[in-house]
Amino acid sequence: MTKLIGLTGGIGSGKSTVAQMLMSKGVPVYFADDEAKKILYTPVAMSLLRREFGDEAFTDGTPDRRKIANIVFNDPEALAALNKIIHPLVKIDFEQWLAKNKHAPFVVREAAILFESGSYLDCDKIISVSAPVETRIERVMQRDNMLKEAVQQRISNQLTDEERNLRSDYIIVNVNMEDTKNQVDKLFDSLSKL
Repeated sequence: MTKLIGLTGGIGSGKSTVAQMLMSKGVPVYFADDEAKKILYTPVAMSLLRREFGDEAFTDGTPDRRKIANIVFNDPEALAALNKIIHPLVKIDFEQWLAKNKHAPFVVREAAILFESGSYLDCDKIISVSAPVETRIERVMQRDNMLKEAVQQRISNQLTDEERNLRSDYIIVNVNMEDTKNQVDKLFDSLSKL
């Protein structure tokens, strides 16, 4: 029976880096956030988005992620409405992916909001990737060309590293690449014994 490992962490923590390291060891990884972005452009999602948010969430007839982010990140009710549209569609997509990867001893589901979405309930074990807040802010400012205040706003909408770590089975502290790689090597050994 394939074990499902959840991988989470706040914006800029380096969860994608850890996921890539696991993939390099042959572990199938499902990137929930990336898939959610693709699902946004499916006919079903577009119809639901238009019904919920109207034309202000679209540019030239397609969903505009920046506009949607502006709508939801300062409005908890709008964020909940967006999640109610996207999460069920991601769940269906994930189940199809999982069926294709059922031969693997374990697979990883990478998601920023693993706990918030309830996806953690399906996981056998959970890995949390953390890094100092200032490091995370710097990474996201460089990666996404965002202002510091915008990054801080996103961080404030997510669980803290402490909250995630308390609910996780494994914690990777991602500050130094070589150290992170060593932690992932040990983690891989542990997961291989499940």
